Amino acid sequence: MTIYEQDCYTHQGKPFNLRALRGQVLLVVNVASQCGFTPQLKELEGLYQRYRDRGFTVLGFPCNQFGRQSPESAEAFCAFGEQQFGVSFPLMEKVKVNGADAHPLFAQLKQEAPGVLGTKAVKWNFTKFLVGRDGKVIARFGPRDRGLTLRLALEAALDKE
Repeated sequence: MTIYEQDCYTHQGKPFNLRALRGQVLLVVNVASQCGFTPQLKELEGLYQRYRDRGFTVLGFPCNQFGRQSPESAEAFCAFGEQQFGVSFPLMEKVKVNGADAHPLFAQLKQEAPGVLGTKAVKWNFTKFLVGRDGKVIARFGPRDRGLTLRLALEAALDKE
């Protein structure tokens, strides 16, 4: 099963067709508004702008599971992201990424790309899952992983046909 078969919704609660992204490289990220890593939204937007014409999309899922650092609604998060960081990549529904109520997409991502020492749980906000054009997870990056490390992995995924 690829991630394209998962049901997702936009920040407005409307169905989002993941199948329409088939053949693209994706970076799926749990995001938050009041986290020390929140400025990464600007970097994620930069990656989106730089590589979207090559078939790349960022999907941001607001999550309030870590330190209650995203208490607002998904719609309010979207407005915040646009105003503060110029975010134009798709911002999705608010989700849980761990536990029995974890969104099925994140359950699948964690299964396909365990964390350090094989742990499945997402440890904090801004954990990133790089998904290849075939819909399979290539890599998992922690909140501190960014910059050149992320860009090199992304470029390698984009170069793969």
